[in-house]
Amino acid sequence: MTKDEDLQMDKTLDTAAAEGAVYFIFGATGDLARRKLFPALYSLYREGKLGDRFAIVGLARRPRTDEQFRDDVHESIREFCRYKPAEGGEWAAFAERFSYHPLDISNVDGMRQLSETTQELERRYEIPGNRLFYLALAPDLFGTVSRTLRDGGMLNSPGWHRLVIEKPFGYDYPSAERLNEEIRQVFREEEVFRIDHYLGKEMVQNIEMIRFANAFFEPLWNAGHIANVQITLAETVGVEERGAYYNKSGALRDMVQNHMLQMLTMIAMEPPSRLDPEDIRDEKVKVLRSIRTFSSPEEVRARVIRGQYAEGSSKGKPLPGYRQEESVPADSATETFFAARMFVDNFRWAGVPFYVRTGKRLPVKSTEIVVEFKNAPRNVLFARKQELQPNLLVIRVNPMEGIYIKINAKRPGNEMTIQPVVMEYCQSCLVGINTPEAYERLIFDAGRGDSTYFTRWDELAAAWQLVDPIAAAWRNNESELHFYPAGTWGPEQADALLREDGFRWWPVNGEEEDNVVWVTNSKPQ
Repeated sequence: MTKDEDLQMDKTLDTAAAEGAVYFIFGATGDLARRKLFPALYSLYREGKLGDRFAIVGLARRPRTDEQFRDDVHESIREFCRYKPAEGGEWAAFAERFSYHPLDISNVDGMRQLSETTQELERRYEIPGNRLFYLALAPDLFGTVSRTLRDGGMLNSPGWHRLVIEKPFGYDYPSAERLNEEIRQVFREEEVFRIDHYLGKEMVQNIEMIRFANAFFEPLWNAGHIANVQITLAETVGVEERGAYYNKSGALRDMVQNHMLQMLTMIAMEPPSRLDPEDIRDEKVKVLRSIRTFSSPEEVRARVIRGQYAEGSSKGKPLPGYRQEESVPADSATETFFAARMFVDNFRWAGVPFYVRTGKRLPVKSTEIVVEFKNAPRNVLFARKQELQPNLLVIRVNPMEGIYIKINAKRPGNEMTIQPVVMEYCQSCLVGINTPEAYERLIFDAGRGDSTYFTRWDELAAAWQLVDPIAAAWRNNESELHFYPAGTWGPEQADALLREDGFRWWPVNGEEEDNVVWVTNSKPQ
């Protein structure tokens, strides 16, 4: 293939609607389908990205008529979609593509009946046998569904078949490997699309563009010029009604093994040779395999902070401690806060610490990536008499979307005084912008067969093998659990982790620094 043909293929992939297909939503009466999947499908329909030949089949155990199911879908879209349901014929044309099929996922005869129904839908809408199975179910059911799909004839159609599955994919590496083997008995690796919805977020996908489309970043994107990288995923909420689930998971499995490591790989990966899904995922796997392992309990104690929120307050409102939450044992040692110092041991990043932290009941809801550049030399020029702050590149992922760069400039006046200046592009502040939700992008990509922002098995395996020693040290009580008041930034030990290296956590969205001039499209000075 020539370079021009390669570029044309990339362009076609970027703009083409998904191929005609039947989309099967397992767990169609659940919260994920209601809050994310149905609104995503409607947004894709409104933007013409589903094409003309599609049908959507909802599957769950509880009885439901097609009309009841369509009413549920309408209510879901009215409440959660960025597009409101259209009136009249346009909504009717969309709603008629939805049908409901009550199903016991282990019932092969029921799956055969579904196969007959599907063939009728494919004839009606001229769909060429393409089938996408979205499992909004508990992971321990993935293998059962896969086998029943095969045994019930659902994989005998002439088109493609794709399986989309949610996290958590396993509880550790051995359980993930067993689950993967069950699925691989039915589906090939290229047919399996493992979702991490953070990879569908606008600014996470924008990391590649920021890095590789701007020539002044790449020469500096290495250990010679970058002092450290900080990745923060902060939540203000507690575990709420998810106490029973969260107590078995904790921050390490719920956030670090997937979302946090995915963002780290996007920052640290080498430029891929092509914008090909496998080339991009190859580079991410190389990063995961280069991260320094936690080879002993001593390593875990030295580089990882485990925390749990105790009673506290936020904006004058009292907040319960984790152990007071519903369905949480009074002696639970499950972590609600995680911070770590990680290293990517390759030529580009040798010696650069990557600090990651995530937690519940923190002061601000925010996901940000801070790249701190090495400071100007001490005792030279302006640094002889003034405290120079390092330059920062900050990528705001959620809930605010955008980027900003912090530099040092002269304060207006007669004196040669340094003034930190922040130049910001706030994407969330643009009037009229209607950014697609993460699930829209990922369902659209799965429908087109673009696996770029889905997790490959070797990538998932490497992530589990990295975090399993941390979980083992905690399980064996070889690392202390630190408590922090709800509404604060976690245990003091997380701050000490950076002070040991001469750094500090930079403020995140909502807690801006004093004495900084902002030049921005959202905060005119």
